[in-house]
Amino acid sequence: MGFELTIVNNLPLTGEKDLTNATREFLYQIGYLSKGSDPDIPEKMFIECFLSRSDKAWLVDELAAVLNTSRPTVYRHLNKLKGLDLLEEVEQENEETGQVKKAYKLRYSNISKAWKFVEANVELAMENYRKTIDHLQELIEQNKNK
Repeated sequence: MGFELTIVNNLPLTGEKDLTNATREFLYQIGYLSKGSDPDIPEKMFIECFLSRSDKAWLVDELAAVLNTSRPTVYRHLNKLKGLDLLEEVEQENEETGQVKKAYKLRYSNISKAWKFVEANVELAMENYRKTIDHLQELIEQNKNK
């Protein structure tokens, strides 16, 4: 899955004192939440599971139970967060069966540190865009000289 982030011109949300409101607006800004769709499940997943319990690795079935939703819905929202590179995938062994399953947690158990991965991905994407633009300019100049 590729890295995907929406970037919009915005003001910092530093004046908002309520964690849920600030997080909700931020999630809209970065494209995790979409205008017109129900934000309850993705918002609850991000705030109540990954932010409030940032030290915990969550199995998909655990998330589905906490969110009272289906596994496909959990995967849809997990994939968006993975696309932002905010989550890390870890293996978790069932103590009773010995079966190993994938679990997900906030990278470094810290939103600020996790965001550094997002910033690194943005820098790389911007460098690649710059290379493409420079190449396009070269092609334009070559076509003018023909």
